[in-house]
Amino acid sequence: MCNTCKAAPFTFDIVAEDPKTHARAGVLHTPHGDVPTPIFMPVGTKATVKGLLPSTLEDLGTKILLANTYHLSMRPGADLVNEMGGLHEFMQWHGPILTDSGGFQVFSLGDHVKLGDDGVTFRAVDYDGAYVHWSPEDNMDIARKLGADIVMQLDQCPGYPSPRPFVERAVELSSMWAERCWKAHESAGHLTYQGTPQALFGIVQGGMDLNLRLRSLHQLEDIADFPGYGIGGYSVGESHEIMFETLAPLVSEHMPKQKPRYLMGVGNPTTLVRGVAYGLDMYDCVLPTRTARMGSGFSTQGRVNLRNAKFSHDAGPLDAGCTCPVCTGGYTRAYLNHLVRQKEMAASILLSIHNIYFLLDLMRRAREAIIAGTYQEFLDNYLASPAANDG
Repeated sequence: MCNTCKAAPFTFDIVAEDPKTHARAGVLHTPHGDVPTPIFMPVGTKATVKGLLPSTLEDLGTKILLANTYHLSMRPGADLVNEMGGLHEFMQWHGPILTDSGGFQVFSLGDHVKLGDDGVTFRAVDYDGAYVHWSPEDNMDIARKLGADIVMQLDQCPGYPSPRPFVERAVELSSMWAERCWKAHESAGHLTYQGTPQALFGIVQGGMDLNLRLRSLHQLEDIADFPGYGIGGYSVGESHEIMFETLAPLVSEHMPKQKPRYLMGVGNPTTLVRGVAYGLDMYDCVLPTRTARMGSGFSTQGRVNLRNAKFSHDAGPLDAGCTCPVCTGGYTRAYLNHLVRQKEMAASILLSIHNIYFLLDLMRRAREAIIAGTYQEFLDNYLASPAANDG
């Protein structure tokens, strides 16, 4: 890496604000490049976006990738990734990388998890069944060895619905762990990997209770000057309408304006454009690649199920309104239908290319509308179009 890249600070510049909504366009500066916001981050769970090469992702317009701390710590292990030069070298992606906390994956293990002030003990039943303990310091050590640009604090992610005392406890544990993560981050020299700094984001929890969300946010602000904030604990079983009841005021009225706001684990197209209107900047989700493996594609006409026999003689593209390499490359709905029904690997690859491009392009167009001062019109037109039928 060049010396200029090593010296690049983590800063966030707001370049435009929409006059009728809370939408804003920004630029997040990282040691591995600038990230224009709003942005969708494709998920490379195990150091790969399933079926796609890094060069393909770059060609699609990907600016930043996400990788998963839990899965990489299990296999191949943070020490091996470190030995191989960190995630950027290991997966041959040289743009920015964000690693999540692993908290969602750990707590999805359900009865195999035990919480305590010192951290979390869990049984990795999806691997070898071994018992593992993570303290906040352990979590930060894994993050350092993986070497991502942006890392997330260890947090507890309560599902929905959960009793209020359980959600309150999640807020307190997450705040307690955030402080210890920050101290570990500081003691490691702002968590550097081979001389390159890493940014630590705090995570706001609190379930569907706005007062608990605000408590979590204020506790994080009291702990440290985090360069950005994740918003966790949404899209965990609740409807989007219930989610926005607390998410909308949290983001638009209470979260620090000069810090990037990252809604974790959400990738539904309609939710993205609605969230941008409230001031969200960053998103990630496995949805585009997972739905691709199930034979479905996003489109300007709504979700398209390519398993449907009605497409078997359809000579048109997946989405006539899309400019991705699949839709402009001559691949017909009939061909995609054939691949999906025959369970060919190419079906997942082509649909993943399309779905990821669809979300990247959606955020690119949203950014253009913000800069032009027409985001409300952009949002209204999208919600009134068939594209909003994406469930």
